[in-house]
Amino acid sequence: MKTIEPIHTISTQQQTRPLVTVCMHVRGSARTDGRVLREATALVQQGYAVTIVDIEQERTRPQEETIDGITLRHTFPLTRPFLPTLKLWSIFGILHSHLNNTLQMICRKADAYHAHDWMALPACFVASRWHRKPLIFDAHELPLVELHGSHWERCLPLFSRLLSWIVPRCKGVITVSPPIAQEIRNRYGASHVTLVRNVHRYISVPRRNQLRESLGLSSEVRIALYQGNLQPDRGLARVVQAASFLNEDIVIVLMGKAYGDTRSQLEALIEQEHVADRVKIVPPVAYADLLNWTTSADIGLILYTPEQSLNVQWCLPNKLFEYVMAGLPVLATRLDAVAALLQQYHIGHIVPSLSPEAIGTAINTMLADTEELVVMRQNALRAAQGDLCWEHEQQQLIDLYAHVLPLLLCDDKH
Repeated sequence: MKTIEPIHTISTQQQTRPLVTVCMHVRGSARTDGRVLREATALVQQGYAVTIVDIEQERTRPQEETIDGITLRHTFPLTRPFLPTLKLWSIFGILHSHLNNTLQMICRKADAYHAHDWMALPACFVASRWHRKPLIFDAHELPLVELHGSHWERCLPLFSRLLSWIVPRCKGVITVSPPIAQEIRNRYGASHVTLVRNVHRYISVPRRNQLRESLGLSSEVRIALYQGNLQPDRGLARVVQAASFLNEDIVIVLMGKAYGDTRSQLEALIEQEHVADRVKIVPPVAYADLLNWTTSADIGLILYTPEQSLNVQWCLPNKLFEYVMAGLPVLATRLDAVAALLQQYHIGHIVPSLSPEAIGTAINTMLADTEELVVMRQNALRAAQGDLCWEHEQQQLIDLYAHVLPLLLCDDKH
């Protein structure tokens, strides 16, 4: 089989040396995945040559392109179903996609292979064995949990055994929160798991007023903000119902991209609860401009249902670190990793129960204590300048690669 060997070199007065190459794989679009791009960029800045094989839905894009020094090699899903049922087509499409991406990975010779999430792991594992190179597994969440209740559930024992065989053979394992790291060690036999959280790059953002201006709210109105995807598993119905218990000068804003019919369902619930003056839905804004909108709120909300799944219970969502970067105190349900971080930095509170009344009361109480809000805001901004920024967090990734795949560049590079 013909392999593609990237030719990346560094020139010096004495010699020319090839760069160490990393081939990543993600089962989605890399250009819209903040975590994938942050990690790839961090490695590029350290002198690695990084290629990402992804699955791109936008067919008008070129098969290969470069973004910030990262080579993106796109594959595209099949578009014309020819099998008699949707289920058969779905299975065929998945199998075709995995085979195609496995061949793409084998054809791209690299010094290391990096699988983003468990669905990308088999292709990377085959490529790493084919070329006898190290494999790094980056678990964006606890593997296999999302298969419970799906038509793939019957395959769980097989997938679990496969991961238990592959994961111990990885040279590095990465994940997003301490509880998930511990569970990967327990379930799949990883000897060590590196923690790389979904923290934001450090940005100093002054307080702005975009939300009030766009919604026509007075400066006296205080805003409790939920930002992120509007989808059924985010506890948003409870948030809408909690609006009935809010003080008159408080408004809940739900800002983000709606999936399926979630927005229409929320709008119907808002009308049913008679809280149109208390709950506002705002469409998503460009990610580059997001924090300018975030800073115009007073507190940030993360009100997921912990019992929904282990991935929910143990998550450290992007929005948490976006709130911190914007200096917003956080009100959250008792999500293990989130609660530990809020307590460690004193940047928020945990709502005592999931009832709408308890949530509404907690929002009222939190916003009424202006002195503590100031303290928590200062704590959040201080944490964002220290531990909770990507410039600090990326060192975990860099150190892992230095251990697994030492980068031999000339002294002039440093």
